[in-house]
Amino acid sequence: MEGQPIIIKKVVKGHGGHHGGAWKVAYADFVTALMAFFLLMWLLAMVSPEKRAGISNYFKTFNIFDKSGLSFVETKSAARIGIMEGQSINKPDISVQVDEEVARKSGEALMEKLKQEIETKLADLKDQIIVDTFEGAVRIEILDKENGTMFPLGSAEMSANARRVLKTIAPVIIASKRKIAIEGHTDALVYAAGNKFSNWELSTERASAARRELEKDGLPTDMLARVSGYAATQPLVKDNLYDPRNRRISILLFYKYPQIVEGSIHDIITSKDAPPNVVPQK
Repeated sequence: MEGQPIIIKKVVKGHGGHHGGAWKVAYADFVTALMAFFLLMWLLAMVSPEKRAGISNYFKTFNIFDKSGLSFVETKSAARIGIMEGQSINKPDISVQVDEEVARKSGEALMEKLKQEIETKLADLKDQIIVDTFEGAVRIEILDKENGTMFPLGSAEMSANARRVLKTIAPVIIASKRKIAIEGHTDALVYAAGNKFSNWELSTERASAARRELEKDGLPTDMLARVSGYAATQPLVKDNLYDPRNRRISILLFYKYPQIVEGSIHDIITSKDAPPNVVPQK
């Protein structure tokens, strides 16, 4: 084979070989996209149906030339787009707005009626009665004083004044035909160590005493949604936990919701937040 040229073949491995890194880039892109997908699913699960409808409508009608840079949360109507197929685009679901407006007016009328009854029939006790709105309810607060005007100190026995207040407001409560909650509250004065009767029992028994009195005044039992005691965990006068006004009965008339679920509408404060134990005054 003398005189025949020697041919040398040089093979250069590219990036797509077994030891190349292109597959790593593709895999990283896939994992990133998958993570973004699951994050999107989680975010959609966390928002209300109205907001999801608003997001859907935003992308359906998006135009890069006239809407670029605008947020779908900037307009109120976008969040209320109808969810059902076939509804007109950009037509808000006014039924929700109407319901809220009717509920608000109903609550205001109920609150004014209660205030009028208190002003005309309980003028001597009106400084111990607060009527306001709270979380979709008209709230009536019947406050105590230093001398135990509504309840004797440490007792669940209602005074004549407390029974008079409940007898006056009972017809308005009954006529409202709304679910109600009755709550008992105490101040931070608690019983000495070793006494099994605490402010939890006292506040609960006071709420039950108010329930029994309202039932005697004609309240149907099916209007009751909850009767509960909160001890001193929800003070009215927060800067003075021992203020006698923290000893009170709260009656809530739920004008916004025809029914409520079991449990409190309040966040129950744990016992570690309670003030140190002190012996009540005699």
